[in-house]
Amino acid sequence: MAKILVIEDESAIRRVLVKILAEENDSYNVLEAEDGLAGMDAIKKEDFDLVLCDIKMPKMDGVEVLEAAKKIKPEIPFIMISGHGDLDTAVNTMRLGAYDYISKPPDLNRLLTTVRNALERKELAVENKELKKKVSKNYEMIGESKEIDAIKEMIEKVAPTDARVLITGSNGTGKELVAHWVHQKSPRSSAPFVEVNCAAIPSELIESELFGHVKGAFTSAVKDRAGKFEAANKGTIFLDEIGDMSLSAQAKVLRALQENKISRVGSDKDIKVDVRVLAATNKDLKKEIENGRFREDLYHRLAVILIKVPALNDRRDDIPLLVEHFAKKISSEQGVVQKSFSKKAIDLLKSYDWTGNVRELRNVVERLIILGGKEISEEDVKLFASK
Repeated sequence: MAKILVIEDESAIRRVLVKILAEENDSYNVLEAEDGLAGMDAIKKEDFDLVLCDIKMPKMDGVEVLEAAKKIKPEIPFIMISGHGDLDTAVNTMRLGAYDYISKPPDLNRLLTTVRNALERKELAVENKELKKKVSKNYEMIGESKEIDAIKEMIEKVAPTDARVLITGSNGTGKELVAHWVHQKSPRSSAPFVEVNCAAIPSELIESELFGHVKGAFTSAVKDRAGKFEAANKGTIFLDEIGDMSLSAQAKVLRALQENKISRVGSDKDIKVDVRVLAATNKDLKKEIENGRFREDLYHRLAVILIKVPALNDRRDDIPLLVEHFAKKISSEQGVVQKSFSKKAIDLLKSYDWTGNVRELRNVVERLIILGGKEISEEDVKLFASK
């Protein structure tokens, strides 16, 4: 049921609006307020799907109501009601965040169409928000150890900014998860997150992959092609395993970071890009710099914020939580009954040397879910997860 608030100081017009809306759809729950102050009180106390608000009112005018409401409940669409002399103000309210405006006396068809469209938009916004929550859960960081709490705290501080982040740690620790989480919590979360595994792309193709190419730039370049930086415009690019990137590609990445410009392979034309860069590596980049395999100037550009993801062996207290999380997720994916783990099974898993880190633990849990008994016992762990 859509809850609609009508804020209008002229009682005759207010009654007409309420009557029209109530008769249009019996699922509309229409409330009314006789002035701006009463309207704001209602908005503070209740959640509305739509507000129709007059512009000229005593005590608090419609523009003031709109501005105040957008600060506390920005998701509520506003349709402004304007008198003949209020049109300029009505247009200005659109810049302040109003969905639309209607003139007095209201045209019935335009009014109802605008209301339906505004409610549909609100419904889509809510669905989008829920979808983003579900997506975020896929990249949720599991753990309550002081090491993980420190990373979560760092992400909360860094995500709202455009600061570049260099994520370090061994293979399988969850560096990609940290990058996704930074993006999900950033203002760029609705824009693309483009991941590039620098270690998986041959050195002769990495520049084309990152920056694109023009037709004829090399033998197989049969048409123009945009690169990952262009694909990530307005969003985030994640350069995974950046320590494996060739020096020539590093030089171009450095230019992109310095000037917010890239050029496709085979072209002199500059293309402006607005991209946040996150990078990750399992290598010691300072040693790579000493050995001439990584540019020091690029390192300092990337490492504005450093996040080190600990090895699983350094946060063994998180293993019970990770096992429970993976067991639930894998059971759902495999379509099998969720299994519990005995205390002895968990203690044994905590005692292992997890050289493959969280990734290895997940694989072991999946094996145990598929092959183990109804409750995973110490014997199951010894049999199917032996190191």
